[in-house]
Amino acid sequence: MTGLERLPSFGLEGKVAVVVGGTGTLGQVMAATLAGAGAATVVVGRDRDRSAEVADLLAASGTVHGEACDATSRVALADLVGRVVARLGRIDVLVNAAGANAATPFLEIDDGELDRLVAVDQLAVVRSCQEFGRYFVDRARAEGVGASVVNVGSVSAGRPLSRVFTYAMAKAAVHNLTTNLAREWGPLGIRANVLVPGFFPAAQNRTVLTPERVEAVIAHTPLGRFGEPGDLAGALLLLASDAGRFITGSELVVDGGFSAVSV
Repeated sequence: MTGLERLPSFGLEGKVAVVVGGTGTLGQVMAATLAGAGAATVVVGRDRDRSAEVADLLAASGTVHGEACDATSRVALADLVGRVVARLGRIDVLVNAAGANAATPFLEIDDGELDRLVAVDQLAVVRSCQEFGRYFVDRARAEGVGASVVNVGSVSAGRPLSRVFTYAMAKAAVHNLTTNLAREWGPLGIRANVLVPGFFPAAQNRTVLTPERVEAVIAHTPLGRFGEPGDLAGALLLLASDAGRFITGSELVVDGGFSAVSV
């Protein structure tokens, strides 16, 4: 026995994946990636019409469904879990990709920004992991079936980046949460990892990408460019599929080498 006959696959045939925040720039590509790998994929956004529109847009990638949910609401998330299981019979992969950002000097951050960004970038992930986690844990105990949770973090969660104080603080909490989930749920075969994008232009961060910041980021990135949404596809499939079956509690950084440069 060489072990070669037991090599895992990057495929997701027969699986069901849910992408919370799947109507966003990066979320859409993540949903298309999972659907293209064979998973029946649920695109979740706050607006029902927009979720349905994105699902139709991604239909060429594979089986994609749209669902509406306010990811900051525990009640709405619990209802979402029930709807997906009733419709598709199971859930195997959860991707938490919803996010919001702001570039405000620290002493000018008001309670409105704190409440909004912490609600979306931190508490929505906590609640999503809890509500989907109840399903994952119950199924693992009853059937011995594991799952994969992929939380989208940020390079700003560690080393400080200028002015994105609230976003960075919330994302740091997501990184910490994920490693704790990996420890708690690992014995049940439920994996939890952080996918850490570097600088990927998207609607949520365009306000912070001033010309000066763009120049500084590119100069600091060995690959010499911003990330494109498709650059996340391989990393996501690794974390979501059986190819990453021994990966949990990890932070997989996709940033063109930005984090590798100190001076």
